[in-house]
Amino acid sequence: MSLPHAILTALLEKPSSGLELTRRFDRSIGYFWSATHQQIYRELGRLEEAGHIRALPSPVPARGQRKEYEVLPAGRESLREWVGAAEDPKPLRSALLLRMRAAAVVGTAGLRAELERHLALHRAQFDEYAAIEERDFPAGRRTAEPDRLRHLVLRGGIELERFWLEWLGAALEELGPGE
Repeated sequence: MSLPHAILTALLEKPSSGLELTRRFDRSIGYFWSATHQQIYRELGRLEEAGHIRALPSPVPARGQRKEYEVLPAGRESLREWVGAAEDPKPLRSALLLRMRAAAVVGTAGLRAELERHLALHRAQFDEYAAIEERDFPAGRRTAEPDRLRHLVLRGGIELERFWLEWLGAALEELGPGE
């Protein structure tokens, strides 16, 4: 149920077309809630049907022209209710952790390479988050409430990547050389 709320959040930040939303998901929201182009367009239709968003009037009506959407009061209220609702954490699903469990019974052939690959991916993500933090939230700059909350979300991503870097390093060390 979070995709419609992610879209409402993005549209409240800035009215956008479906294509712009897809690009914004790729650059920001997608770091913690991913969606395909098709999922976004399908959800835009549902939100519009539910009266939560509307397409902004176009100065020149044309078939196939890009629609830009904005959030209506009902959509804002739905998002407000969702923000305050209780939701239990979802269980972690990780193919890598399952693969390691399987390696315990069938052997570790190829596991080191996969752990090293994951380490490189998490290092790249950590570096990307750190660059975003340096660019958007320089030390000592006072920020408004929305930016403080966005920074907290980014810090959460940084700390998750830091966890994976430390954990993968320890796993490689535990695995030993050449396994």
